[in-house]
Formats: sequence, C-alpha cells, structure tokens
Amino acid sequence: MLPLEGITVLEFAQFMAGPSAGLKMADLGAKVIKIERPKTGEAGRQIALKNLFIDESSMVFHTANRNKQSYAANLKDKEDLEKVKKLITHADVMTHNFRPGVMEKIGLDYDTVHAINPKIIYGVVSGYGPVGPWAKKPGQDLLIQSLSGFVNLSGNNEDTPTASGLATSDIFTGVHLVQGILAALISRNKTNKGAKVEVSLLESTLDIQFELLTTYLNDGNQQPKRAEKGNAHAYVGAPYGVYATKDGYIAIALTPLDALVNAMGITLPSQFLDKKTWYTEKDAIMSFLQGYLVQETTQHWLAIFEPLDFRVADVYDYKTFLNHEAYKVLKMDQEVITSDGIKMKTTRCPIRIDGARIFNEKSAPKVGEDNVLIDKEFNLN
Repeated sequence: MLPLEGITVLEFAQFMAGPSAGLKMADLGAKVIKIERPKTGEAGRQIALKNLFIDESSMVFHTANRNKQSYAANLKDKEDLEKVKKLITHADVMTHNFRPGVMEKIGLDYDTVHAINPKIIYGVVSGYGPVGPWAKKPGQDLLIQSLSGFVNLSGNNEDTPTASGLATSDIFTGVHLVQGILAALISRNKTNKGAKVEVSLLESTLDIQFELLTTYLNDGNQQPKRAEKGNAHAYVGAPYGVYATKDGYIAIALTPLDALVNAMGITLPSQFLDKKTWYTEKDAIMSFLQGYLVQETTQHWLAIFEPLDFRVADVYDYKTFLNHEAYKVLKMDQEVITSDGIKMKTTRCPIRIDGARIFNEKSAPKVGEDNVLIDKEFNLN
C-alpha cells in the first residue's frame, strides 16, 4: 500500500509547478483528478518540447500528468460548478495556480472552499506571492530565474546571464507545495482542521539560493562572481569547477587544493599557499591546474584521484550516462501507456518505500476522459 492511498486531490493547476506536485502525490498513491476546461483542457497540453506530441497533448504535458484522471468542467457554467463543489466535499486536497483574484471571481476561493469542506488542504501556487507590486504579473520559470538573480550563477564570468536549462523554479516550487501539503495533512490528523498552503515561484527560487543569499547578506553585499572558466559555484574556492582534459572533462568538487596538487605530482606556487587565496585568486589557481589537467586523459586523473577518495567525476552526456551500468541498476525509466494504447518512455518516481521502487504504467489522461467514472464514483449527477 502506498502512503497516500485514500487521499483525493483536485488539481486546478496548469503548466509545470502545480502539476509536478500532483504528479508526486499521484506516484505516492493519491487519486489526483485534474479539473480542466472542456475540449481544450489545461493550457499546458499545448506547451511542447521539440514540438513532440502524443495524441492531442504535448509530451511535456504527459511527463507531468501521468497517473492522473481528468474531469472536464466549465467553471463558468452553474451546473458544472455545482458538480465541482460537490466533488470538493469529497476531496482532501485542492491545488490551483491562477493569479490572485481569479478563484474569487469563479467562486472557488479559499474561504468559499473552506466553508464547503473545512478539512480540505487548499494549495496555491503563485508567481510572486499574494501581495506586492508584482502579485498580478504572469509568473513563468525563465522570468523568475531572471528577476531573482539566479541567472547570474550559471555559466562563466564573461557570459551573459545564463538560465539553468531546466524548469528549475517550477520544479522546486512543486516540491515545496508537496512538502507544505503533506505537513498540513499531518496537522489535520491532529486537529481535524484543513489549511491553506501557499508557495510562489519567486520565494521557492530564493529559497534554493539560500547558501548564496546568506553569503551575500553577511559579506558586505558583495555580488557573486563566477569563475573565468569552468565555473561551478560562485562562492566556493578553488579547485571547485569543471576542467578540460586531454579527451574530455573532469569535475572537481570539495577537494583540498594542497592534497590535489600533491596527488598530481606538481608544486603549488608559493603565492597560493595561503588558503585565503583559494577564494581571492580562484581564477588564477584554476588556470594553473588547467594547464596540467589537459595534458592527460580523464581516466588517467580519475585513476589517481578516486583511490584517494577525492570528490571528482567524469562529465557525461545523456548517451554515455544512460548506457552506463550505474544508470541501469537504478531502473529509473519506465513505459507508460495512453488510453489509446500509445506507449511512451519516461522516468519513474525517484522515491523508494521500504526498498520498493514506485512504477505506474498509466499515462496522462485525455480531456474529460474520466467524467463518467467520477460522476458515478462521487454521485455528482
């Protein structure tokens, strides 16, 4: 039995942050019902990566919405809205990511929903929080990365602001939403009362920068400076970074500089003996190391460093990594099947419960695919 079996989640969310939270709850056993507009469904169905679609919906929609049900309802229609309100009486959790004021206009704001079901956990995702000058601005991953300073951490010092290459703000916000919902569910077991859980893309993106923001706030407001080449962390001293070798690259993480050069069989210049310089002269030290590391292959250096338990690694691309035994043994990939029998390969839930991996072959639903089933199960007609 999965931990969230018996929990019903109504998901009014779209795109990535809210749906990724619903995905994790579905993987852990919850019944997640997407409430979507008839025919077209949520807007995220048409947001594609590389223009890849499965049936009527994009592949990216399928990645964030597998193992869910879909209930089509026009929230502007009185009869459909009443059905949804009746469904709310049976729900444990409800999530949405509309801009402030939208749910109030529809009639599904927290106070109204709480009156319908006082035990419900009401989860809200916003772009910038419920108040403030940006409260009603559109929240989107790249915009949040840009506004929060996050784009000034990746890439090298001479690069323009560089986004992470992932929907980082969206995905971490989804994680934080799940954390808040699970905490509220635990609290409800003690108090028998529901709660409103709020997260925003901006606050979550600030939270994942807590190391750097704390450093900035306590270091005279000095801006983070990316390394000239091989940057990996703006505030961690040398040798932390990525270096070219004779045939590829090597990543060197939290490894003492003096121990590293000893293992390489070279002498650290006297001007770098003071550990303070490992931060203040980081670029010069990394350039010094690079001159030696590029003379030998990655495997040559790994054969020296790994027996010493240095924090180092090869740098793989997807093809190399996904064909490596270290990936295969994880059994991270799975095949899901749509209601039309179309198969798609994707990743599984990364969580194990009592040692067991969690797999589910159900793909994302079509719009309104489960209306008849849900009407009957919850006696909505």
